[in-house]
Amino acid sequence: MRPMINAVELFIGLRYLRAKRRTRFVSFISGISLAGIALGVAALIVILSVMNGFEGELRSRLLSMTAHGYLTGEDGSVSDWRSLRDTMLAEEGLVAAAPYVAIEGMVRTGRGLRGVLVNGISPEFEKAVLGRTINFVVGDLDVLQAGSNSIVLGRLLALDLNVHIGDGVVLLMPRPAAGGTLQPVLERFIVRGVFEAGVQNHDASLALVHIDDAARMMSFDDEVTAVRFLAADVMAAPVIAGRLQEKLGDDFRASDWTIENASYFRAIRIEKMMMSLLLSLIIGVAAFNIVASLVMVVTDKTGDIAILRTLGMGPNGVIRIFFVQGVIIGWLGVFLGVVTGIVLAINVPVLVPALEQFFGFQIMPGDVYYVTRIPSILEAEDVTIIAVAAFILTSLATLYPARRAALVDPAIALRYE
Repeated sequence: MRPMINAVELFIGLRYLRAKRRTRFVSFISGISLAGIALGVAALIVILSVMNGFEGELRSRLLSMTAHGYLTGEDGSVSDWRSLRDTMLAEEGLVAAAPYVAIEGMVRTGRGLRGVLVNGISPEFEKAVLGRTINFVVGDLDVLQAGSNSIVLGRLLALDLNVHIGDGVVLLMPRPAAGGTLQPVLERFIVRGVFEAGVQNHDASLALVHIDDAARMMSFDDEVTAVRFLAADVMAAPVIAGRLQEKLGDDFRASDWTIENASYFRAIRIEKMMMSLLLSLIIGVAAFNIVASLVMVVTDKTGDIAILRTLGMGPNGVIRIFFVQGVIIGWLGVFLGVVTGIVLAINVPVLVPALEQFFGFQIMPGDVYYVTRIPSILEAEDVTIIAVAAFILTSLATLYPARRAALVDPAIALRYE
């Protein structure tokens, strides 16, 4: 079977890549095209890796104070939570479950009132769900003892209230009363710990108390708001929540972290898409440079093309000659860009501090951002998609110049030779 590109076509195509005195400008344009493709591919890989790193950092921080999913009744509460917890633990892929009571209210000190979300938790069960991920500045889950009225505050909330360990705060909670009204309940708690999740919503408005203290304030008998769970694989949480919903029916409502924090990750996906589109313009400009350089080569080599045609080479052979030239420029640029991008993406945590030290400034100062380092997660899928897309784009860029070369009329081209 005849090869798609024969040795003569490959030889001539490679020959045309070499710069001669009268074609050095064309070769310079080709070099710019190669560098532009490499730069665009490398930039795309690095930027997407950094965005993946920020997405992973956000996910870990959000899940530091949030379980992978939860189940609650259709009325927003669970009465027989122990039975529900046993059912959940029997589900494959689910490793821990814990009840909690969620209350929205106010916290008061001598300096004023602040809105707060209080989570009543059971330290015994909560240690298996969130105990390994909560970052305590002071204290731990064991400071929450039933009947002790101990409270653990988020770091920003504690700073805003200007309270320290051992100080007292008053919780003001609305409790349902007869006739569908709300009755305000006030109770004094002692600050026993401070945590830092690294997420504004948690650090500035979340407080933890013992589940028995929260239930007593709200006059719950044995009810809880929901039972949350921890999955062996965080990415499998939506599947587990779906299976639990199907098993338990419409009397319960299942949710997971991808639903509860959908807005955060939707914003990151939009940013990744926009950054990809913007950086793809670099590759697009470089592809147009390939078109321009090949058109100039075709114009310069019109006589050579005519001679090849008179010697018996068909139009398709001419197309393949210039296809070889353009594809080598494009594919070499893609290869160099992929290698450069992978190396840079892997070494971002090392390169960024070195650049900060060299230029004498910090890209993400700790007093402004929660994340003070630039994270990077290189994913093979991103590299593959970028490389394949760049390969296709640069290959398509060669079609017009190659087709134009094939349309050269030997008689007209050699008339004045």
